[in-house]
Amino acid sequence: MPNQKKIIAVLSDLMFTVKIQDAAKRAGLEAVFAKSEDQAIAEARQHPAVVILDLNDKAVNALEVISKLKGDAATATVPLLGYMSHVQVELKRAAEEKGCDSVMPRSAFSARLPEILARYRGDDGRE
Repeated sequence: MPNQKKIIAVLSDLMFTVKIQDAAKRAGLEAVFAKSEDQAIAEARQHPAVVILDLNDKAVNALEVISKLKGDAATATVPLLGYMSHVQVELKRAAEEKGCDSVMPRSAFSARLPEILARYRGDDGRE
């Protein structure tokens, strides 16, 4: 697929890395995993379909990444999707205030991942 759409995932959780990689592959999307703030920003400048952020990741300050991406003209329009523990109401609010376009509980993200990726692919996910 020459013009394969790309997603960027900013996380270090191995379970979610495998889950996202597998779902992206099935959706016909390339998944790139950013392990640092700088890598996330550099990858976002390549105009991916979406940047997915684990708001609970300890390796990267997701709120800082959101601020930098939304504050840079080159990346401000890239959709950002964050997920976190469902009990973290303040974190959800903070991510939304920084400019995260969609924030959802980790369980909903996990359960709806194929549907979510199909939406960012630009269709209903059917071949």
